[in-house]
Parts: sequence; structure tokens; C-alpha cells
Amino acid sequence: RKNTKRVPSFRKLLRTSKIKLDNKLKNKQYKQQSAAKKYRKEQKKLREAVRDAISRKPFPLEECKKRQVAEKWEEEEEDALPLDMMDEDDLKLMEDLAQKASFLTRDLSSDEPVHVKKRKHENVIDKYEKVPRRMQTEPEKELIHLLPIKDKGGIIPQTMEKPVLNVAQDEEEDTEEMEEAEDFNEEPLPVLTPEEMAAQRRQKLQERKVHIAALASAILSEPDNNIKKLKELRAMLMEQDPNVAVIVRKLVMVSLMEIFKDIVPSYKIRPLTEAEKATKVKKETQKLREFEEGLVSQYKFYLENLEQTIKDWKQRKLKKSNVISLKAYKGLAEIAVKCLCELLVALPHFNFHNNIIVLIVPLMNDASKMISELCFEAVKKLFKQDKLGYASLGVVKVISGLVRGRNYDVRPEVLKVFLHLRIKEVELQKDAEDIAPKKKFMTYKEKRKNLSRMQRKWKKAEEKLERELLEAEASESKEKKLKLHTETLNIVFVTYFRILKKAQKSPLLPAVLEGLAKFAHLINVEFFDDLLIVLHSLIASGGLSYRESLHCILSAFHILSGQGDVLNIDPMKFYTHLYKTLFSLHAGRTNDDIGIVLQCLDAMFAKRRKQVSQQRALAFLKRLSMLALHVLPNSSVGILATNRVLMQTFPKMDLLLDNESQGSGVYLPELDEPEHCNAQNTALWELHLLQRHYHPTVQKFAAHLIVGAPTEGSGALSLDLSQRPATELFEAYSTRGMTFNPPVASVTPRRKDTFSQTTDSFIDEELNKQLQQHISETVVHKPLDFAKHLKGSSLS
Repeated sequence: RKNTKRVPSFRKLLRTSKIKLDNKLKNKQYKQQSAAKKYRKEQKKLREAVRDAISRKPFPLEECKKRQVAEKWEEEEEDALPLDMMDEDDLKLMEDLAQKASFLTRDLSSDEPVHVKKRKHENVIDKYEKVPRRMQTEPEKELIHLLPIKDKGGIIPQTMEKPVLNVAQDEEEDTEEMEEAEDFNEEPLPVLTPEEMAAQRRQKLQERKVHIAALASAILSEPDNNIKKLKELRAMLMEQDPNVAVIVRKLVMVSLMEIFKDIVPSYKIRPLTEAEKATKVKKETQKLREFEEGLVSQYKFYLENLEQTIKDWKQRKLKKSNVISLKAYKGLAEIAVKCLCELLVALPHFNFHNNIIVLIVPLMNDASKMISELCFEAVKKLFKQDKLGYASLGVVKVISGLVRGRNYDVRPEVLKVFLHLRIKEVELQKDAEDIAPKKKFMTYKEKRKNLSRMQRKWKKAEEKLERELLEAEASESKEKKLKLHTETLNIVFVTYFRILKKAQKSPLLPAVLEGLAKFAHLINVEFFDDLLIVLHSLIASGGLSYRESLHCILSAFHILSGQGDVLNIDPMKFYTHLYKTLFSLHAGRTNDDIGIVLQCLDAMFAKRRKQVSQQRALAFLKRLSMLALHVLPNSSVGILATNRVLMQTFPKMDLLLDNESQGSGVYLPELDEPEHCNAQNTALWELHLLQRHYHPTVQKFAAHLIVGAPTEGSGALSLDLSQRPATELFEAYSTRGMTFNPPVASVTPRRKDTFSQTTDSFIDEELNKQLQQHISETVVHKPLDFAKHLKGSSLS
């Protein structure tokens, strides 16, 4: 058929828009593609139908199984009647049946009717006949319009035929390529030696490393333009080559973590609203929006990949493809946890930070020691560097929910993390804002009523200046910080009080008591009475360890030394318990409890000097001096520093430096009541023994206390020792490194003068000569005597 389609005129082409022409061209291409696709499907169906027809074609008469028929005739020959004995009608019937192929080819043993197979065969043929036939016509030629030519006669439009791809030829080429690929796959792979396999693995690994480095450097050099390469790098987390899959995935995880730490902005990216998306913006703004959107989406997918890796390891699940073994999944999970911990600390301001917290906090209670320690360290760093308090509040909320959800069955370290919170100030009273004088600005009505026009003008300028000053002082951020800290501490105390109330025998109790000892001065006054009753009942129950009881005492005195000053509570029971248990301290290497004792003594005497009687102070001074004789040097230094504070705080402590007794009674060292042990009738004879101590600092403190602990004069201590608290001295002179602290100075030999050195060398030379001469004479002339000399060791 000839193409009768008219070529459009040039004027018509000018009137037609470019978009319309493009749409027409796309429609034509789509129609051609759909027609070619339909044609390929019909050809495929036709080939299948022909294949079925050939496989189910009935056997013709000439190709019947002659052997089977011959065998049957031979078997039946004996029983069959001869032809001359048959009737004419029977003979004619046999001849008619012999003309039919089905009579000979049919299996007579089956009960199936003759027409069944024929009907099936006819159905296949009918089905093939019903397929519509189409004549193979040439595809419609498409014209490409070129630039027109202008001559004297006018404008001549130029066109050319667009070459149409031959679909059948392409199919044949594809089938040939598939066959070649199958032949290639069928070839057996060459067997490699272990050395060749290792070299091949190194080569693959090097290629992957170079690829990762190229992608990472491209992203870091131009993040705005190469944000799409993040997707390509993230796709390598699904590496399928079993030889290098584990290492490649680990490298990609760490690389992506470092890339995000570098390119993430210092603000949180919020999603755009519909109105913002609809408005037209500059190219730079649009480019920034696309970058931010791509960054957030890729960061989200990366975090999901890390989370899935950890979940697969926790659930002991393998992916469908056995690319990575279950043992290797643990290493992958550890790297994933490291990356999450780094992102938790490095990007607390960015999107999905709360999601990272929800992932990390439960892993603090993980059975794997390495993973739990990684999470502990990350949370501690986050607490230390969190200045405002948003991140700390999120972590504390998740920890509180975890402890409650696990029914207080968590590791004590989970609660010990609270000790690293940077909370020094909170809103102690809710009505503090009402009590404090607040700067109020006059309303418009008040100004109109009380001020003249000029005064109103000046007042307006003054208020504007004051507002600017308030903004400069950042008072708003300080209020936010106080609110966040108050909310955080409320959650911490709720967790502590729940454990004190419901799980007093839990292993979490030491961590709770330690936390209360640190934050007790920030507790609301309303809870003081109940809390002190609970702490005393815990001590009286006798179920606590020594350190736990010390934490109870420290918590009680922290409460009473802060806002508890206004309460009329006598903590005599806590004084008595500490006095009674002082001799239970460990005198060996594990003397860490002495640090807590020193803190308790500081809170009991230095901060409550007006509420402590003289008898109580004398009793503690005497017992602490006895204790200093039995503990390690650093503990002795800390205890003697506490005794120095007692002697300087309470004026009549020098009674114990006098031999004469003051009053009636005898000192009872075994009595556990500090008020009634008659400590004023004894002396500090222990200081004379401590003056002979092997540690020089202990000697200095003992000599200083014997003369009454003066602040100046010959008996005063150096500034290095006098200005440091007892707890700091205890840590400074610690012997944990198995070395003497302070180190012992090496003894240098005294230098001799030149004359004595020359004299000594001359004498040594003469003695050596005489000794050698004596030995030679003895060996030559008197060998037996020389042997006797050796036996008797007479020559020395």
C-alpha cells in the first residue's frame, strides 16, 4: 500500500506549537510500540499453537505400528476362521473397517470410546483456527520534518523517512544472545587454588574500596550537586558477593556515617508545607530545598538499614540469600551500633535523633558486653555535652519507660547513667515566678490615663530598649533550660521513688541510693519527711550492703544540708549508724568506700556545724584517729585531713591533746553511742604513732595535728595540702597503680674530689698486680696448695 498521508504545509507547521508536535510524535511512537508488542504476542501464540498441533497429530495409516498388528495376527491366527469359511456380509464389514485408521491404531484393551481423542484433537485445531489472521503489512512510515528551502518559486518543505527498527530481527538477535549466554553458563567454572582465590578476593576488595572512596570524595567535595551519589553508596550496603560482602558492608556503614557527620547542616530540616511548595522561589533556594530533601530521605534510609541489621542479629535471622553467615552478622551489628552511637553524640540537633535514642537505650541492657558499653559511653558523652537539655530529656524518658516496662529487671548501669546528667539548678517551687519581682510593662490604657503625650513617647522608647536588653541577656533560653532540667529531674525522681517503693530488694537499689545522694538537694521539700523515713527503714532492716548504707546516710544529709535546714529534724540515728560502722571499712586495696565516708563526714560536720554537739565531734575525732592506724596511706591522709577540719571547726577539740582528763567517767571505745562514750576523757595518742609512719604526707599531717592544727606559723601545712579537700587528697595519694605515691627519690652517690679519686685508682691497680702475681706463683710452684686455697675459699 502506498502511503497516502498528506505532508503538512509550512504555514500549518508554523501555526502548530512545538509542544503539540512533540505530543503527536510521542503518540505515534507509543502506537508503533504497542502495535509491535501486540504483533510479537500474536506470533508467540501462533508458534505455541503450531507446536501443540504437531505434537498431537494423529497417526496416518502408512505409519501405524506394523509390528504390533503382525504380532496380534500371529497370536490370533490359530483361533481365527479362514476367509472361505466366513460369510460375505462379515467379510465386507471387515473390509470397510480396515479403511479407517482408528480401527487399526486404537487400543482395544481400553474402554474409552473411539471419538474421545478425536474430539480433543479437534478442539486444539478449532482453537488454532479461531485465532484471527492478520496480513503482515508494512509499518506506516513516519516523516521527519527538516528545515525548508526557499527559492524563486517559494518555500519548499523538506522531509525524510524515519528508520523503523525491525522487531523480528531484534527478537532473533536477543534469542541468539540468550542462547550464547546459556552456552557460556553451561561451561564449567575453572577450579581455583587457595592462593588464586585469595588474590581474586583482594582484587575485588580493592576495587570496592576505590569505588567507595571515589563516591565519598565526590559527595564531600560538592554535596549539593552529588547528593544522588549517596543513594549509589547506600546501595552497596546490599553487597551480594559472599567473598567480600561483610567487609564491604562495614566499610560502607562507616563511610556513610562520616559523610553525614560532615555534610549535615547545623539545624533541623523541617518538611515543606503545601503553600511553600506551591510558591515560586529562586534557583538557589530551590536547589537548597532539593538538597535538604534528598539529604533527609537518604539519612532516614541509612538509619533504617542500620536498624534492620541490628534486628536481624537480635532475632537470629538470616536474609533469603545466604551471603552472610550468622556469626558475621554479629560483627555487622556491632559496627551498626557504633555508627548509631557516633550519630547520637555528633548530631543531637538533626532529624530522627529521638529515633536513634529509642534504638540505643534498650541496647544498654544488652547481653553483649561490648555493645552495652558502647551505648553507655555514648549516652554519657551526650549528657556531658548537652548544654540546653533537649537530648537529655529524651534519653531520660526512654530509660524511665524501659525500667518500668521491664518490671525493674534491668542492669544497674542503666540507672547509673543518670549520675552524668548536667543538672545543677532547677525550678524548686512552682510559684517562684509569682514570688520573684517581675518587670511589667504598662498597658496602653494605663499610659493614656497616667502619662502625658510626651511621657508616653519616652516610655515607649524605654520599653523597647529594655526588651532588646532582655533578648541580649538570653533570659528566655535560661528559662527554657530551667524548665527542661526540672522536667528531666522529675522523671529521674519518679523512677527512683518507684524502685524504693516497689523493688527494695532489687539490684537497682545501690544505683538509686547513689543517685539520690547526688540530686537530693534538688528534691522538693514536700517529700523530705517521707524520704528520710524510707532511708532510715532501709538502714534498720539490715538487708543493705555497707556501701548501700553509706549512700543512704549521704542522701539523708544532702537533703538536710540544702533546703532541709528549715526542717526541725534530728538525724541522730544516721550519726549513730555511721559511728558504729566506721570499723567495718576495708583496710586493704579495695578501700573505695572511704571516699563515700569522707563525703558523709563533710556533710555531717562541716555543713551542719551549728547542729552538732561537742561530745559528738570529740567521739568521731577519736574514732577516726584510731581508724587512721589501720588503713592504707591515702585513706590515712584523707582521714587526718578530716580531723584537721574538725579541730579547726570546733574550738574545744584540743582537749584530746592534753593528758589530764576533763570531767567524770572513763572513755568507752566499744560503746556505739557517740554522745555517751566519754570521749573527752581520752587523748589522741595515735598521732605519736602516725608521726613515725612510712608515708611522708601522713607524717606531716600527724605533726601538724599534734601542735593543734595551726593555720600559720612553723606547724602550719603547706598550701598544697591545706587548701585541698579530704576527698581530693584521698584520690591524689591513691596506690592503685601499685607504686608508691609520691614516688621515692633515688639516692645519688656523693661525688669525690680529684685527689681521692686518683689515690683510689692507684691503690686498686697495685692490689690487682699483687693478686695476679700471687696466683701465678701458686699455680706454678704449689698447685696442691692452690687447690686447697680454692676449696677453703681463702682467696676472696
